[in-house]
Amino acid sequence: MSTIHILGIAGTFMGGVAALARELGHTVRGSDQAIYPPMSTQLEQLGIALDPGYRADSVARDCDEVVVGNALSRGNPAVEAVLDAGQRYISGAQWLSEQVLPGRDTLAVAGTHGKTTTTTILTWLLQAAGREPGFLIGGVAEDFGVSARVGQGREFVVEADEYDTAFFDKRSKFVHYRPLVAILNNLEYDHADIFPDVAAIQRQFHHLVRTVPARGRLIVNGEDTYLAEVLAMGCWTPVERFGFDPGLEWHAELVNADGSAFIVHHRGVALGEVRWSLLGRHNVLNGLAALAAAHAVGVAPASVIPALAQFRSVKRRMEVIGVADDITVYDDFAHHPTAIRTTLEGLRAKIGQRRIVVAMEPRSNSMRLGAHADALAPSLALADAVVFLHRPELAWDAASVIAAVRGDAHAVPDTDALLARLGDTVQPGDHVVFMSNGGFDGAPRRFLAQLQAR
Repeated sequence: MSTIHILGIAGTFMGGVAALARELGHTVRGSDQAIYPPMSTQLEQLGIALDPGYRADSVARDCDEVVVGNALSRGNPAVEAVLDAGQRYISGAQWLSEQVLPGRDTLAVAGTHGKTTTTTILTWLLQAAGREPGFLIGGVAEDFGVSARVGQGREFVVEADEYDTAFFDKRSKFVHYRPLVAILNNLEYDHADIFPDVAAIQRQFHHLVRTVPARGRLIVNGEDTYLAEVLAMGCWTPVERFGFDPGLEWHAELVNADGSAFIVHHRGVALGEVRWSLLGRHNVLNGLAALAAAHAVGVAPASVIPALAQFRSVKRRMEVIGVADDITVYDDFAHHPTAIRTTLEGLRAKIGQRRIVVAMEPRSNSMRLGAHADALAPSLALADAVVFLHRPELAWDAASVIAAVRGDAHAVPDTDALLARLGDTVQPGDHVVFMSNGGFDGAPRRFLAQLQAR
């Protein structure tokens, strides 16, 4: 087996690549500059040595292959050293397609929102059906304890990201996977750093559609106009649509308004009732899509629906990290206005009139560029109080967003100030949601400790 060095190893996707490479018997090393849980914990448990930062000597010259994450670009000292030395390098998506996916039935989960959760649900369903699937999830699944495994079965489930592949491959990652079944969960404008408009994202989704064979299946959100336009560009694969509309092939009938219970219908026939711990209409759609994809590879939905009662989702997806002083603290990955809104809708439906306090780090590239600034305040309409971490590098005008927020809203310059403001804001009975797609300086657990100490 070979020695592999992964640049950007602490990212959710590249950390999964590291886990797969280690399981296949390779010696794995890695570098990154932003190392935080849960991926840092997973890598430590796998015994993978981490080299902080990127230097010209980060990658050993006797390394057989360098796997380069898409966060790295020309000018990075480690990248420049690899190029100058003439070392073999490859993207994470291509490595996966060459080393893991051949001979497997790949099920790819694409969409602006819900990829990680839906990928995890689908993997759980296949596991419940005895398929022993492999998987690569953009987060650490509570039920599996890791973000990736090779698996013994024929199926491999992969979170299929539309973000670009690497500095030397500007195609979306998902074009590498050649899936038998593809879920198209939803499509909205995002990734403002690489896509100029929605049409550019739609073109990438159509590239994915082009790779799904006629013997496969497309599982498509039937209530998404942008996805309908993608299919109108050309489709060569049977399509099954899902949503709340009874006219679709798969539809969900809510039993509880908060999404914790719903009936699954396929072509007008009720297959069973899901009762689970997840909340929100968006998670109902995620579950429905996963059931449809499992059905596409021969799993009887009625036989696995009961398994969803034990499903525990993914770390940092409305993860309850603790309760102190009758205040519940959540860690959540939501970073797009739609995801923020739907997450808060699910929580509001569950807790009723109790207060929701949001601590937000607008960290994604789209947030930094201000692409979602106008939609951010409306997405927080269900929050009673919001505290933004407005770091100096944030490009948009926080004052205008704060002024438009319905509830009490403030911006603070650093995490210490944020924790202090939250401490003055919260009351017994509150639900405090930390929202960020980064490490947030450990703020959720620091705040919980702050509550426990007072």
